[in-house]
Amino acid sequence: MAKKYEGPAIGIDLGTTYSCVAVWQEQNNRAEIIHNEQGNRTTPSFVAFSGDQRLIGDAAKNQAASNPANTVFDAKRLIGRKYSDSVIKNDLQLWPFKVIAGTEDNPVIVVHFKEEEKHFVAEEISSMILAKMKEIAEKFLESKVKDAVITVPAYFNDSQRKATKDAGVISGLNVIRIINEPTAAALAYGLQKRANCVENRNIFIFDLGGGTFDVSVLTIKNNAFDVKATAGDTHLGGEDFDHRMVNHFVKEFKRKHSKDISGNSRALRRLRTACERAKRTLSFDTEATIDIDAISEGIDFCSSITRAKFEQLNMDLFEKCMETVERCLTDAEMDKKTVDDVVLVGGSSRIPKVKQLLQDFFNGKDLCMSINPDEAVAYGAAVQAALLGEGIKSVPNLVLRDVTPLSLGISIKGDVMSVLIPRNSIIPVKKKQVYHTCDDDQPGVSVDVYEGERSVASENNLLGLFELKVPLAPRGLPIQVCFAIDADGILNVSAEEETSGNKKDITITKENGRLSTEEIERMIQEAENFKEEDLKFKKKVKAMNVLDDYLYNMRKVMKDGSVTSMLTSTDKMKLNAAMIKGKNLIDDKEQHETFVFVDFLKELEKIFESALNKINKGYSDEESDSD
Repeated sequence: MAKKYEGPAIGIDLGTTYSCVAVWQEQNNRAEIIHNEQGNRTTPSFVAFSGDQRLIGDAAKNQAASNPANTVFDAKRLIGRKYSDSVIKNDLQLWPFKVIAGTEDNPVIVVHFKEEEKHFVAEEISSMILAKMKEIAEKFLESKVKDAVITVPAYFNDSQRKATKDAGVISGLNVIRIINEPTAAALAYGLQKRANCVENRNIFIFDLGGGTFDVSVLTIKNNAFDVKATAGDTHLGGEDFDHRMVNHFVKEFKRKHSKDISGNSRALRRLRTACERAKRTLSFDTEATIDIDAISEGIDFCSSITRAKFEQLNMDLFEKCMETVERCLTDAEMDKKTVDDVVLVGGSSRIPKVKQLLQDFFNGKDLCMSINPDEAVAYGAAVQAALLGEGIKSVPNLVLRDVTPLSLGISIKGDVMSVLIPRNSIIPVKKKQVYHTCDDDQPGVSVDVYEGERSVASENNLLGLFELKVPLAPRGLPIQVCFAIDADGILNVSAEEETSGNKKDITITKENGRLSTEEIERMIQEAENFKEEDLKFKKKVKAMNVLDDYLYNMRKVMKDGSVTSMLTSTDKMKLNAAMIKGKNLIDDKEQHETFVFVDFLKELEKIFESALNKINKGYSDEESDSD
């Protein structure tokens, strides 16, 4: 198979709370999960704007408590959605950063950066995280990376998929494929544990992450991966469990201290971090402690939570997961007894109650926990990236067939949903259907494209619409509508009236969540500007550190009495004044550009070296006199 792109292609799991990047290495015959500069194999999906610096990943999350209003997370929950979406309205109550309605009802994140109010859409924030993952991969591979496979939840709709692809473009990546997260995890599991199986094997993927939940049923045989059905919730995950715990402790703090911290964003950020840590502890212990110094008005907060209490707080959410599991098997027309492997993916799948409920549902079947739940999706994405390139020599016959998560169709007379592509259809797929005009001398027809399972079209999600002009004729004029879904799961719709040859394609525009070409170009340029600013900031910090080190060494020399005794009072005054000026420059770093520190260091070196030369000359003169 001819390679479709130049250089290494990476796989990126763009997660709600954490992201991960991997690359297939043919020499090791496996995908390599790439660690970041902190040595961590996953990177927090956080972006922060602090003073004159932009932070991404661990650095952003670490300062979130002190800078909550300008630390952005959960961009994945916003991407491809409308501000008026009821899901977003609930999240607005939880986020410390500000989100407003922008043009065409798009959610816009508002932060303060460099003493200015800056506006970002979710695609821009996601692009910053993707650019960080790209940078991590480039350091590891020691080469430029251009191409990537990015994963999305299986239940992401067309707008969300397109928005994710836009984020990749803004970050400077060529997104060669969008792949569903549970499908990527199945690839990882299949290659690591079930390679070359000759019998049909039914695999159930249970993917419960930080912000989304997906389940899929696949059949593996002779390295052919066929997705049979998928189901999920794009707004259910570990963060929802954390929020239940946060609410519990906010009430407890109010009860104990008669103070309400629900409006204190700094206190809530610290409490949320402690709750996230406690949730992880409860995965292997029966009790966890919350201990936060001076959480509000100098009051310390110390409490504990048992695993039983945590389960009680979240039981309805856990049961909701099981309902989705049952729905997926029903869609696949498969009995749970015929499932061979149940594979756990996503950090939240470690929760003991979730595992117990899942095991009970599958009649006590052992759960497959042999692959790392945090890394499986990125691993699978890297496999897909390799398949789209030169292929994988050890499994040359590997085939992946995914499905569409939602039914797709158009609105016809009476607001009825006419489905062209039913949910769980194998992609890529192309379907055509002939419709007829309803009125005599109709000048045109409106093609309204929806996705969803409701019979009433307007109750489903409107993806887009367009008008097709037709010749004036008696009613019953045939119009052929064509739906085509590509390998990324992205839809193209066209309509044609054959007698006149009139034809029109749908263009997903801002009205249904997609950015225009002009906006993407603008954001690409802004991303480049941010890259330049980050580089500029690093140079400035380096220049400041070099100056600071030089000042430190000067102070050590000046403390040496044998040296200072050789200096004239004028030289001492000149050196002390220079050191004070240097310290002030470093203290007022925000007021000065990089060249100021570089130029002053040169000036300081001249002053100091001139003084030392006089001392050395003095020693030489003394030696001459003694001779």
